[in-house]
Amino acid sequence: MSPHGTTAKSNERGGRRRNLDALTVRIQTMKYRPEIDGLRALAVLAVIMFHAEFKWFSGGFIGVDVFFVISGYLITTILINDLENQRFSVTGFYERRARRILPALFFVTLICIPFAWFWMLPSQMMDFSQSLVAVSLFLSNIFFWAQSGYFAPSADAMPMLHTWSLAVEEQYYVVFPVFLLLAWRLGRRWVVGLIVIIALISLLLSEIGWRRDAVANFYLPHARIWELLAGSIAAFVVRQYGVQRNNLAALSGLLAIITCAFVYDDQTPIPSVYALAPVLGTVGVIVFADAQTWVARLLGTRVLVGLGLISYSAYLWHQPVFAFARIRIDESPSVWLYLGLIVLSLGLAVLSWRFVETPFRRPRKLIRHRLTLFSMCAAATALFAGFGALGSQTQGFVTLSQKQRDLAELERRVEINYGMSPDCEWAFNLSPNCETSNAPELLLWGDSYAMHLYQGIAASKPGMAFKQHTISSCSPILGLAGWNPIEGRGFDWVKNCIGFNNAVYEWLQASETVEFVILSSPFDWVESEKIINADGEVLDINPEFLDQQFGATIQKIRALGVGVVLVSPTPRNGSDIGKCLSRKFHHSRNGSCGFDYPNDQHSDDFVRGLEQHVPVYWLQDDICVGRACVAQMNGVMIYRDSGHLSKEGSAHLGARNQWYDRMKNLAVQD
Repeated sequence: MSPHGTTAKSNERGGRRRNLDALTVRIQTMKYRPEIDGLRALAVLAVIMFHAEFKWFSGGFIGVDVFFVISGYLITTILINDLENQRFSVTGFYERRARRILPALFFVTLICIPFAWFWMLPSQMMDFSQSLVAVSLFLSNIFFWAQSGYFAPSADAMPMLHTWSLAVEEQYYVVFPVFLLLAWRLGRRWVVGLIVIIALISLLLSEIGWRRDAVANFYLPHARIWELLAGSIAAFVVRQYGVQRNNLAALSGLLAIITCAFVYDDQTPIPSVYALAPVLGTVGVIVFADAQTWVARLLGTRVLVGLGLISYSAYLWHQPVFAFARIRIDESPSVWLYLGLIVLSLGLAVLSWRFVETPFRRPRKLIRHRLTLFSMCAAATALFAGFGALGSQTQGFVTLSQKQRDLAELERRVEINYGMSPDCEWAFNLSPNCETSNAPELLLWGDSYAMHLYQGIAASKPGMAFKQHTISSCSPILGLAGWNPIEGRGFDWVKNCIGFNNAVYEWLQASETVEFVILSSPFDWVESEKIINADGEVLDINPEFLDQQFGATIQKIRALGVGVVLVSPTPRNGSDIGKCLSRKFHHSRNGSCGFDYPNDQHSDDFVRGLEQHVPVYWLQDDICVGRACVAQMNGVMIYRDSGHLSKEGSAHLGARNQWYDRMKNLAVQD
């Protein structure tokens, strides 16, 4: 036989083998992978356990990051398959997404409305209504970011809070298919290269972002897109080489996810490089967990696969179930109640998966025509958005009944207490609305725990000449501030706080009329991990150093011939006392919402240590008898939330206890 003939046959066999291998990879890529559903099960369990406040799952929030990677992988796999077969359709893609996401989302939202109607206070109903508009337009992440802040409503009572992640995904779906379609013409290598570059830029932005504004970094897509793109990269790898069989790599990925769920906590900045562990762990499972690996067999067990199939519905249900339970009762649910709520959430998830998700995902079963589907989705969106807009416009439907109007009036009694005016929050320009005279005798300086003293001081000394300089969370210590970007106090905030305190001191230097200064802050940030000084240096918390800096601040004030007194924070027990009173009225329950003053408030210990520098006026002497503290006096609501005084509560305490005279005596006699 001619050697040329042998070579030709060999090349032919090699070409067939390569084509067969490529076909095998494509079939393997598109076939159902039960281990992916197992991953979904772990992700949703982690999120649910975290939201149920189970301490062992302190990092359960990484389940969302796992979901993002899985979503990026699956969507990119579908898009690659459509593009390779030249059958990509934008409308077809969005039809599949609509069938997958919208029916269950709209159903859960619909069920939430009557519970919100009967159980929520007007302010909560208004917030819920606004969230409906955001959910309908897939802008939840932007809405909840904009709503965040020091005086923001409690996240525990937001039934739709979890939809922020759906909004991020939908925003990704709007952009990524178009990007992939346009970039596809450049060739696969260019596409993958561009995705890697964009992912690295997004990761860099997330690492920078959490230090400056952790809340924006958490909610906005620019810092999250790299997690979805990590899944996209995994899709290209699997498409090219197939799912690999590597027990060690797959097991390492799974252990990374599980470890983060137990080790991370609410002080872990996510997204950031810390998210690389769960993200790369998920990629490792996707790429290396061949069906024959231990990990694939574990994740492919019937229980995990079943839970993975209902994971989307379980994710949708758990937050409203938890939130409405918290709203209905006056305290955080017990462990046993949470377990019951989890079972309820999973039961509802099974029902909605079986009777809502599954029928809508099959065009032959329900709503066959694309135009009909889009029309129904548009109508549902308009209805939910319209209902939400009406609720927002009517401030929670307060005009519908006398009881709602009474509740609204009750809530106004515990509205945010900015002191003299909302202008006194971040009052860098020293607003005229924050003074009663251009020649004040008294300066009120501090954070929100200084703001709430105004009504009491004014009630105890009508007509006084007064000036207020306050910023929430910014303690009155010159030259430093607590740095906690997870709580929204990043580099920019610290710079502003230090600059504000310097500006207040310079104003005090120029004043010729101020006789004494009232300082107040709970100094909660002394439990933070870091502080930043005026030189921009990040330092570990050192109580002795903080004590010295506060002492130096007091000395500088006294050097101006001005007296100074420090007012302690109110006694607190960790619960929202103001909401407790409102809910008892709402649900016609008896009870005073009084509480026993805990012994382990570290900020109080810090304030006691400051008595060596400055006299302290202790508010618990006005509110408590021994350790027993009251939430109302003679029908007056003392608290507006977990620690701040209401306007009427401040005025009542101030007039009753002669705040002005007693605080002035402490300030000037020292």
